[in-house]
Amino acid sequence: MTSRNVTRADLAQAVAQAVGLAKHEAIALAEQVLTEICDTLERGENVKLSGFGNFVVRNKGERLGRNPKTGEEVPIEPRRVVTFTPSPNLKDHVNGQTAGT
Repeated sequence: MTSRNVTRADLAQAVAQAVGLAKHEAIALAEQVLTEICDTLERGENVKLSGFGNFVVRNKGERLGRNPKTGEEVPIEPRRVVTFTPSPNLKDHVNGQTAGT
């Protein structure tokens, strides 16, 4: 099984074909959607896309880690992380199941 990455340009091309927009308009639309998601997460708010999944911002506290080469304990700074939880619909779609089966 070969893996292929889908790029922003690929998404924009798919939108352009599906909706009938000009390519430059589809690129701007895709870019705006992604920017809005990023800006919302940056503000610490969660993003819920019905039927797709949830992006959740979590605060991780400071903790001690260990350097695997030396075994030396190293403090890990507090930080925010983004997690994604797929919706049941997305999980079913990825597994080749359709709604209602």
